[in-house]
Amino acid sequence: MSALLETNLAGLPKRSGKVRDVYDLGDRLLIVATDRISAYDWVLPNGIPDKGRILTGLSVFWFGRLNTPHHFISTDLDAAGLDLSADDRAQLDGRVMLVRKAEVIPFECVVRGYLFGSAWREYRTKGTVCGERLPTSLVEAAKLDPPLFTPATKADEGHDENVSFEELSTDLGPELAETLRDLSVQIYRQAAEHAASTNLILADTKFEFGRDTSSGELILIDEVLTPDSSRYWPLDAYKPGVVPPSFDKQFVRDWLDSTDWDKQSEPPALPDAIVEQTRAKYIQAFELLTGQSFPKR
Repeated sequence: MSALLETNLAGLPKRSGKVRDVYDLGDRLLIVATDRISAYDWVLPNGIPDKGRILTGLSVFWFGRLNTPHHFISTDLDAAGLDLSADDRAQLDGRVMLVRKAEVIPFECVVRGYLFGSAWREYRTKGTVCGERLPTSLVEAAKLDPPLFTPATKADEGHDENVSFEELSTDLGPELAETLRDLSVQIYRQAAEHAASTNLILADTKFEFGRDTSSGELILIDEVLTPDSSRYWPLDAYKPGVVPPSFDKQFVRDWLDSTDWDKQSEPPALPDAIVEQTRAKYIQAFELLTGQSFPKR
């Protein structure tokens, strides 16, 4: 089974992110999720077969569940009005989202329900998360109630940087900053409730928002609540102070940490066993969250 690392649709302007190829259709965009996987701001040499189909399927599932205006229109290639070859159609099957164009708000809207990752590292050294003072004596993976809204800069290249809510307000204005905070926490709570019903914990996640270029409406954009943008843990394995197993790419990061890679040079290729196990984790997350079997090709 091979991974799809790049797409090329002739005659269409394209820009590529770490995972997605985005084609400009004039009044809309066609987002194609490849099987590329990134870690520590590097795209790894080999991908995870079917990862793009899993991310697309989960995003579509969540867009259909959430009570939030969003950019998603359709997964139907015919709705894009493109003259595609049979090979193109086969390659794109299950990977595409036709979406509304939006002016992107240049911040990641991160919501943390548990003290983990970069938030734990800051708390351990300073007692704060994004500058907000937290109670003392919290342990790693402790539940945060209420969830914390911790925005970050959105970097096209390099690493996103956490910022305080005050910095966000200064940059965007207090009204928009408060709207983004309240909406992000609302979506997180709704998603976490559903995840819990499937025996999963939604530990943290990040959202992106933009303004529809036609109407100016504030909408949810990009992917949403996938294992690439969220941290999921099995509910029955959770214990405060203990790092739980996850259904996201933390598994890949852990393998990279076990190597002598310096994170400054080209990263090593993932071994077949790590690729297979990562794919299995993503599929398991898809099936638990959606209640559906992952469609085989």
